[in-house]
Amino acid sequence: MPTAAARLRTLIKGGVAVPRPEEALTISRSLPHGHVAAVLGMAEQLDLPKLLIGRRGNRPVDRRMRDLVLAMIVQRILAPSSKLATVRALNPETASSSLGSRLDLGEVREHEIYAALDWLVERQPYIETALANRHLSEGTLTLYDVSSSYLEGRCCELARHGYSRDHRADRPQIVYGLLCDPDGVPIAVEVFEGDTADPNTLTSQIDKLKRRFGLKRVVLVGDRGMITSARIREELAPAGLDWITALRAPAIRQLVDDGPLQLSLFDDRDLAEIAAPEQFPGERLVVCRNPQLADERGRKREALLAATERALDKVKKAVQRQRAPLRGEAEIGQAVGAVLDRHKMAKHFEITITEDSFTYRRKTDSIAAEARLDGIYVVRTNVPAETLSAEQAVGAYKSLGQVEQAFRSLKTVDLEIRPVFHWAAPRVRAHVFLCMLAYHVEAQMRARLAPILFDDHDPEGADAERWSIVAPAERSEAATRKTAARRTDDDLPVHSFQSLLDDLGTLCLNTVSLPSNPDYSFDQPTRPTRLQARAFELLGVSA
Repeated sequence: MPTAAARLRTLIKGGVAVPRPEEALTISRSLPHGHVAAVLGMAEQLDLPKLLIGRRGNRPVDRRMRDLVLAMIVQRILAPSSKLATVRALNPETASSSLGSRLDLGEVREHEIYAALDWLVERQPYIETALANRHLSEGTLTLYDVSSSYLEGRCCELARHGYSRDHRADRPQIVYGLLCDPDGVPIAVEVFEGDTADPNTLTSQIDKLKRRFGLKRVVLVGDRGMITSARIREELAPAGLDWITALRAPAIRQLVDDGPLQLSLFDDRDLAEIAAPEQFPGERLVVCRNPQLADERGRKREALLAATERALDKVKKAVQRQRAPLRGEAEIGQAVGAVLDRHKMAKHFEITITEDSFTYRRKTDSIAAEARLDGIYVVRTNVPAETLSAEQAVGAYKSLGQVEQAFRSLKTVDLEIRPVFHWAAPRVRAHVFLCMLAYHVEAQMRARLAPILFDDHDPEGADAERWSIVAPAERSEAATRKTAARRTDDDLPVHSFQSLLDDLGTLCLNTVSLPSNPDYSFDQPTRPTRLQARAFELLGVSA
């Protein structure tokens, strides 16, 4: 054992003198921390804590509710789970990360989590208005689309059977509409009953933009099933809102039949602006033809036609077989109808059914007429050309793809909004709003972390390489190079958003103590790797 003098000499030289090995520093606990620091740091940079509490920051109960809601938002990004699992993840004894200690939550009870959800849904109008003030301004584009998610149980008053985008017709569902800024950052979300048609969700969005957000002039961008002629005439025009949408296939065929749309327009270009004052007075129509989309639709139609014929052949064999043949016009019709309903190709087949026979053939004229319009779509808007060019109108409509990306992240990729287990309507609304706020943080994290993700980090370069707004979006040369090599230009591994969070989670927060003084301890994070340090640098946060 070293003498006191030897230990003193060690200290003078800048070393560390430990009298006995058992008195060295010990780690009493180690919790995953880096991903918490990244997400919570981003939320704080976005002033989310201030946004949540607003002017109600003086009451301890509101500060407690704010911290619990903030914890649920961060936990949704880190590891989506039920509210009960979130309670376990936050409590000191069962913590799965440093999140609870970073927010100084102490013991978290189940009833507090549900109370926080009730507090959040009460605050939703104020939070959405604050987000709109940050991200929307007069004359800005506002993206709007709807989706649905199925529910567990049948007790929720919002639960209805409707058109299921989850392909779960066996489950009741809810419908929710998402308002985003031009970059796809979510601003507001609203939950509707599960059988609500898309156009019927538009009224409350118009009211929200005009009355609650106080925007006198805004351009609402919605898909062809959302912003219909009836909605334009009855709601958007009286409200004084501008809009951008697209025509449905029957309206496009009518333009071709009546003459305003000449297919020869696309002999040497892929975009043209036409007018049809009789059918669409006061509107601009921008006609586009995408050859890649045309090829894909032709391939898909042929595949569906072939699949339908294979299934119809089975029905035909059942009618013609010698033993127990399928008989009766009703029974044969039922079998044929099931096939046609499955593949949605009834319009392209001529069917003949009798009591003991069945034949079919393709309608070549019908198929050829549909093929003529493959790859053609028409963007319609009332925004004048001096304000928005034809190319900008098409780009604005195609930006709805960013809302689709939000739905993908909310539903399947990251945040797992479904299935919904809450039964009370306010709790369902709070759950959906909580997931929207989580994506609000995630979307802006993704934008900053793009250089080390598979995402395209050079959108301006991608736009420069794109020869036409109608052509499919191309990845930039830098993003293609990064994806092919699986390494960044500074030789770091490329990640998906979720795998990067997993990597950041390996940076731990250690509780360090002295055995000789168990009442004293301090927290010390492990040293970040080069990748982790780069992620923190891009986010502008520290571990």
